[in-house]
Amino acid sequence: MKTPHLLLCNDDGIYAPGIMALYEAVRDLGTVSIVAPETERSAVGHAITLSDPIKIKRVRRNGAFAGYAVAGTPADCVKLAVTVLLKRRPDLVISGINLGPNTGISVIYSGTVSAATEGAILGIPSVALSLATFTDPHWDTARHVARRLVGALLARRLPRRLLLNVNVPNRPRERLRGIAVTRMGRSRFAEIFHRRTTPRGDTYYWMDGELQRTGPAGGTDTRALEYGRVAVT
Repeated sequence: MKTPHLLLCNDDGIYAPGIMALYEAVRDLGTVSIVAPETERSAVGHAITLSDPIKIKRVRRNGAFAGYAVAGTPADCVKLAVTVLLKRRPDLVISGINLGPNTGISVIYSGTVSAATEGAILGIPSVALSLATFTDPHWDTARHVARRLVGALLARRLPRRLLLNVNVPNRPRERLRGIAVTRMGRSRFAEIFHRRTTPRGDTYYWMDGELQRTGPAGGTDTRALEYGRVAVT
């Protein structure tokens, strides 16, 4: 039986702790390839690079080849991996583990979800994984969920264009309250732009704000997280 080939990507960059946590979770479930942005590319959505060359460099860890760093977007990474960089087509694309939730309207902006979306567009079952926090992450919980989920997926014959968006509550493993299959919640960002001035007198703006619900919460990804459940959309 052929060993599954897993392609790992993200939008936090190839040196982010989340993609290393993902690698640790799945490294013995198949042959693992990592192709990820060279630097953080959060909230770039499904952007692709058209007007500039895309530089690629080989990354080494502990003296061994670890993956490719791409000076492009998450979608660029998956396109290049599948069409140019990898000798064998992946059986599953896994994007993450993102630091911060990707629920509601965040899915539209998310580079993490877009990497998985690109995999599905290319006919490869794909998963986006996010840990719902920006501080004090429980990476062990995210690793546990990633391993169980990927193991379950690899044991099945998956639709070629399957796309799952998975959000993990930031709590100890023993406090998880199961898994919920959800719909994407309706929400919007209420932006605030703080006006600032540089020492040279130039004006710039710093965006801030918060996510606001615009529809019923029942059955949504956000409500599942509030109840301590892993949300699978």
